[in-house]
Amino acid sequence: MEEGLCYLGAERCDVLALPIFKQEESSLPPENENKILPFQYVLCAATSPAVKLHDETLTYLNQGQSYEIRMLDNRKIGELPEINGKLVKSIFRVVFHDRRLQYTEHQQLEGWRWNRPGDRILDIDIPMSVGIIDPRANPTQLNTVEFLWDPSKRTSVFIQVHCISTEFTMRKHGGEKGVPFRVQIDTFKENENGEYTEHLHSASCQIKVFKPKGADRKQKTDREKMEKRTPHEKEKYQPSYETTILTECSPWPEITYVNNAPSPGFNSSHSSFSIGEGNGSPNHQPEPPPPIADNLLPTSTPQEAQQWLHRNRFSTFSRLFRNFSGADLLKLTREDVIQICGPADGIRLFNALKGRMVRPRLTIYVCQESQQLRDLQQKHEDRDTVTSTFFVYHAIYLEELTAVELTEKLAQLFSISSQQISQIYKQGPTGIHVLISDEMIQNFQDESCFVLDTMKAETNDSYHIILK
Repeated sequence: MEEGLCYLGAERCDVLALPIFKQEESSLPPENENKILPFQYVLCAATSPAVKLHDETLTYLNQGQSYEIRMLDNRKIGELPEINGKLVKSIFRVVFHDRRLQYTEHQQLEGWRWNRPGDRILDIDIPMSVGIIDPRANPTQLNTVEFLWDPSKRTSVFIQVHCISTEFTMRKHGGEKGVPFRVQIDTFKENENGEYTEHLHSASCQIKVFKPKGADRKQKTDREKMEKRTPHEKEKYQPSYETTILTECSPWPEITYVNNAPSPGFNSSHSSFSIGEGNGSPNHQPEPPPPIADNLLPTSTPQEAQQWLHRNRFSTFSRLFRNFSGADLLKLTREDVIQICGPADGIRLFNALKGRMVRPRLTIYVCQESQQLRDLQQKHEDRDTVTSTFFVYHAIYLEELTAVELTEKLAQLFSISSQQISQIYKQGPTGIHVLISDEMIQNFQDESCFVLDTMKAETNDSYHIILK
């Protein structure tokens, strides 16, 4: 293969030569500066022309469209002979580029899973791909796919990204500007036990994903903006290249692939969330499971602290903290951590140590009126002395502040499907029933309390809910 060129089928396409890897050298340890790069990965999508000279490239993709990534053997003769005639494993991930989203990734992906049940963030277009063996996608890891391939043979994988950048933007600011993602590829060779755990190479690139055809419009807009700039201004920007070279980066710190449990086979059908239907009351409905918390405990041993650092993507600092127990780490101040790890990773580590959770935008408390109120009235009628009567309330956490979201949360509380809730009303002045709207929910005060009453709707098997 000529240096700086790749061949896509019968077509020839120019790609950047190896100096492109200088983009991320500053983030790599010094000993990696002269490291041989055994593989080169080429995403066949054009880079944006509106990127300054010393910034990382940015590539726009359309949601759900298949994009080719060429897996190129970049070894010189005699390099890494142990993988000659052997297969290697590559793991593809779509992850967040922004630090603030990286340390809330679990909550972000769980929210996406809830809003898009049955969908995946990343898929392989198997019919179009060439040379990939045993492709797999774990149903619990929506943003990850993996496969085996032979470096000596032509290998080309087509990926589809189904999430769009604006799905992770704060709606209160309009949501116009989408967040950037990263496509990361980690490649491994077999160890003595036949497990693909020995790291060979990692590379990534920055992308933004738009609704279908949105990437083409954005590329055109950037090109038109650049054409209006003066020649002197244009010199500060990179040209738009027809393809995107993934630049070398640190390996992805999660080590879930090391376990011996076989990954589920790749499957285009995926499991979805289901809400049980029935006539259960809130008093008998189990609370939804809380988000998985991985807070470090003061009682954690140094070994357990090391495992926590690996799970939470702080592997690069594991040697620095190898003798620290959980108590030692938790005693560190924000300034201590920033001084040790630097500003970006220091703030991320400090927040992870403190186990801060992302607060919902609105919390309301509700209780079911009918049964509890009837019990109270019966006690009064029987002239029983009521000294400590209290109602049981349930907390409802809202993120989108919409009537649809409130309907779904109430349906979950009542253990019915959302289709069985016909309308939701709020009791207004003089007892009138006001239809709940998005705007009304957005004006609820945080931690408001409501008593719920239900009325049978005109249609069969559905209800009206009244917030009092």
